[in-house]
Amino acid sequence: MTNERAKITGVVLAGGRARRMGGQDKGLMHYQGRPLVAYSLDALRQVADTILVNANRNQQEYARFGYPVISDLNNSFDGPLAGLLSAMHSAKTEYVLTVPCDCPRLDGSLLGRLYTNLLNGQSEICAAYDGERMHPVFLIAKCSLSKDLAAYLESGHRKVETWLRSHKLALSDYSDCPELFININTQEELSGIENA
Repeated sequence: MTNERAKITGVVLAGGRARRMGGQDKGLMHYQGRPLVAYSLDALRQVADTILVNANRNQQEYARFGYPVISDLNNSFDGPLAGLLSAMHSAKTEYVLTVPCDCPRLDGSLLGRLYTNLLNGQSEICAAYDGERMHPVFLIAKCSLSKDLAAYLESGHRKVETWLRSHKLALSDYSDCPELFININTQEELSGIENA
């Protein structure tokens, strides 16, 4: 993927309210001595020359990781698609590849599958599939979809999968490594994965 990295902006989505985590900023919580967001950044470094962090809180703390921090275009906390739209507006590349901030088992060497399957399917978007279900925030999308995405959000819709399926969508098979998608939503889950 060496020659393709320049075409991709990698984005960590860390813009949520983390209600199930009691409002704590998930990306800044520690797993095995490191903030969760650090694992996502490590993964993105393997596939993208340009990396952004989408965060609506604690921007200064996220900036310490050395990458530009972008907020959603409004203050409504409209979910992952709002982060994707902000990334599309900020990116200077043809594609944006997003991952969440709360998946410490993410392996960057496998993220290239999204780009490969997008091209092979001549698709507009490619999302991850673990053999049982789609993981729609693990995706790569053409930045040219930004106007369509803005219209979708302005109409009041928020569901990621519905928007993805309204376009030429490819699914990238990760059924050989579903553990990549283990994510942390609660203190109990964080404790459980720490002790696993």
